[in-house]
Amino acid sequence: MTNREYYLRRSILEAPILAKVFKAVPEGKLDYRPHPRSRSAAELLSLMAYELKTSSEAIETGKINWNEPPPAKSVNQIVEELNKAQEELERRLKKLDDQTWENKKVQLLAGGQVAFEETLGEMLWTTHYDLIHHRGQLSTYIRPMGGKVPSIYGPSADDMGM
Repeated sequence: MTNREYYLRRSILEAPILAKVFKAVPEGKLDYRPHPRSRSAAELLSLMAYELKTSSEAIETGKINWNEPPPAKSVNQIVEELNKAQEELERRLKKLDDQTWENKKVQLLAGGQVAFEETLGEMLWTTHYDLIHHRGQLSTYIRPMGGKVPSIYGPSADDMGM
């Protein structure tokens, strides 16, 4: 199995877990944030859906033109965006060859300036890990918002994962 194939496999396996955490966010609590400097639940949801979308942009254009996404207005709407972004990413990954994965350079642009440049594979792995990080962050918001924390890699106090 190549690195690209493994990434595709992990992306496919992580997608339903990410969607499960999204769906666990109580609809009327999107403005929740544990600290004034923390992102709100709505901001985290939008950020993660946007990161998946920019992964497809990286494959297609070799650039990610980062623009902070607006906060989600509803859980259902952002789950739809997340699912569409995941489907598009999987479609593009299945067409991608290993040479492009290993050698294509991708620039992350912030405010029109190159923030950093990596190979496509490294950029997508970085995004993948960042999604996992923010998913964990969001999962800590769910119980204080009155929701039930879903099982992620194993049972939670609210969900035995069965």
